Order: sequence, then C-alpha cells, then structure tokens
Amino acid sequence: MTTTSAPIMSIPKNIPAEGVLLPDALLNQVRNAFMHVEACPFTGKRVFFENAGGSLTLKSVVERSAEVAGIPDNEHRDNLASQAVSKIVADGRSDLASFMGASSGVILGGETGTECLFRVIRAAALAVETGGSIVASSLEHPATYDATAHWARRTGRDWIEVPFDPETGRVTASHYADCVRPDTRIATILHTSPVTGMSMDVADIARTIRAVAPECMIVVDGIQHAPHGFLNVDDYDVDAYVISPYKAYCRFNNGYAWLSDRLSVIDHERLSGKPADAWELGSRDPSALAGVSEMVDYLVWLGSSFTEAPTRRDRLVAAGQAMRAHERALVHRLLEGGAGLPGLGDYPGVHLIGPGDSPYREGVVSFAVDDLDAKHVVAELGARGIRVHARSDDVFSGNILRPLGLKAVTRISLAHYNSVEEVDACLAALAQVLPRG
Repeated sequence: MTTTSAPIMSIPKNIPAEGVLLPDALLNQVRNAFMHVEACPFTGKRVFFENAGGSLTLKSVVERSAEVAGIPDNEHRDNLASQAVSKIVADGRSDLASFMGASSGVILGGETGTECLFRVIRAAALAVETGGSIVASSLEHPATYDATAHWARRTGRDWIEVPFDPETGRVTASHYADCVRPDTRIATILHTSPVTGMSMDVADIARTIRAVAPECMIVVDGIQHAPHGFLNVDDYDVDAYVISPYKAYCRFNNGYAWLSDRLSVIDHERLSGKPADAWELGSRDPSALAGVSEMVDYLVWLGSSFTEAPTRRDRLVAAGQAMRAHERALVHRLLEGGAGLPGLGDYPGVHLIGPGDSPYREGVVSFAVDDLDAKHVVAELGARGIRVHARSDDVFSGNILRPLGLKAVTRISLAHYNSVEEVDACLAALAQVLPRG
C-alpha cells in the first residue's frame, strides 16, 4: 500500500471510554483494502461481525500469496528462483518478528496456531525437569487448556487450573499467585479471550509466575489478541507466543510461534543434522509468509497516518493504538446505542459477559438473553444481514461458559475495518429480535 498524504493524526495515549473513530476518508481506504467487506460471495450483502472466528482477508494478501504459490522452485537450489523464494521466507520471518515485537528468539511455522501450541507444550513437558506441576487458566482455549491437561497426565505431573473472575471475564496475576508453586514447570497464559473478549496483563502475570517459579516455561496464546493491537513480546518475559494469521487479515494456512532463546534449544523433535534451535520439519510455504509480509506492510501503511517515525515497528505500534481506539468506539456505540436506537446494554433481559465499559475489552461483546436461545439470536440476525456467532457449552467454550452459569452466548465481534453504519444496522436488527421487557 502507498503511504497516505493526509496530515498525521493523533490518538490519545489513554484512549477514552467512548473510543476514537478512524477518520471517514481513512476508513474508506481501509475497507477498500479487504476482500468481501460488504457482501458474502454466497449469501450477498451482509455486515461481518464474526471477526473473532477469522478476520476478513486483505486483497494484497490474496494476490501476493497466489503469485508466490505459483512459483515451482523450492529453497536451497542453485538458481535465482530458489534464492528469491528463500528471501520471501526470510522476509516473512523478519516481518513476523517485527509484528510480535521480538528482537531475539526463533520463529516457528506450523499447520495452525493450535498445532504450534500443542507442539511447544509437548516439547517443554518432555524436556524440563521431571515432577512438579503444569498450570493453565480455565479461561483458555483448548489449544492450551487441553494441551496442558494432556501432557500433565502423560508426564505424571499435577495439573492446576487457575480460575478466572466471572464478573470481569478476566484472569489476573493474583489468580495465578494462588496456584503457581515453586515446582511449576510450565504455565500458559491467554492474552485475549475469544469468548469474554477481555485481554489479560501478560507481563504482570509472567512476573508473578517467575517470582515463585523462576525457571518456569511460560507459553502465551496470542491468537485472539493479534488482530486487535500491537504485540510486544520483548516486554512480556515469556518463552513462547503463538498467533494464527487468519485471525489477523491473512488467509487460512499456517500458525506461527515465537520461541525464546532458552526454549528454542530444549530437546525437541528435529532432523538430527539441523542446529539446536531448528524446529521446522520440512519446507515452509513461501506463499503463506509472503501473505504475512503483505499484512505487516498494510499495518505499517495504516500506522503512517498516526506517526512520522521512520521504523516499521513504530508504525506498527501506532496502527495498533489506532485500531484499539476505533474498535472501542464501535463497542461503545453497540452497547450505548445511537441514531435513535437502543444499545445492547439497554435491553433488560440481556446479560453481558464482563462490564460494558471495561478497558480490557477487545472488539468482542458476548451476551445471553433471558428465555432466548443464542443460536436463535444468531439465526434471526443472520436473516437480517448481520453475521455473528454463538459460543456453546462444548469442546471449545464449555470450560469458560460453565463458570459463568451459561449454556450459550451470542458473540458480536468487531474489527478496525467495521463502521458506525454497520453497528447501527446491527442495532436496528437487534431491536427487531430482542424482547423489550
């Protein structure tokens, strides 16, 4: 994308509760950068509020990854095409490190983010000192919740479940402090919940863990956080951070894990002739990494509207701050209403997960309605052109919904390319679907 010639705009350091919308002209540019913004290729015109299940995809990602996918040459051959493929792979890894805010360590590509998390947890469980405990939060996705339970059982360790606060939809350092022991070998942290929509203070939780168990391997699921703001792995003091690019404006393909220098060299599955910090098994998909580079280029372009700083990293941070501010404004409108329409918080039978005005909410509003099934709400909104999703007491969300006393919730999930007009369309549809008391 080309850098806009518009004046540099500013985002307050402390984003107000009502958020700050992207200027209309910039939002139009943003929306034009994505595939299928206003219409589904199968059902026609709709508002896409299912971003937590997978974001819209950048046009540049689709075009560039298709172009690279057509290259027949592989890496490590004696020809210019092979060298070009190697550069695409290396640039993609470098862009991932910039996106994650990681100045050291190793980038591992895998089939999915879930697969990366399972593999890292497995390797850590088999390599660290025997005995002790493995700690996970009840707020986590099965990618870490189930993986830690499985490998605690397989390695004969105690599996300790950290409860979360049902009132706030979050887990905090104080919750971990009650559960971590000096012999805790592995601990997992969820950065943002795709069910409650709340983010956690990863650095604060990691500090608390290390105060009790300094050598603990700390693994973070950053999959839901990645599309909602900048990452800063250097500041977290953790050992692994995993993302899934299809949640962050890329197509479905790989997941990626950043591994610390310490974790990268533990005993793990690798070809015997490879370096100690080699984790990837087989050739990488250069088209996937080309797509990652296009995603990072887009965010650098977006950030250039908010900072004149020359580095890609500074512009990534600026983009993340602007995205957070815009999404907060959309969530505020959804909850408080506007254009003569009641907000979601105005309906007496609606029960939100977490406080409506929580500063930790990242683009997701999940709610239950008295005497109204969540899947019915999803279907009714879908019939009115609003694409949302229901999370149920199942393999993916049961461990979260049960402590909340809920069988299912409707989830409305927003992204920075969504508009006020789309929120108002959702409010108008909700007014037809939800009981008014």
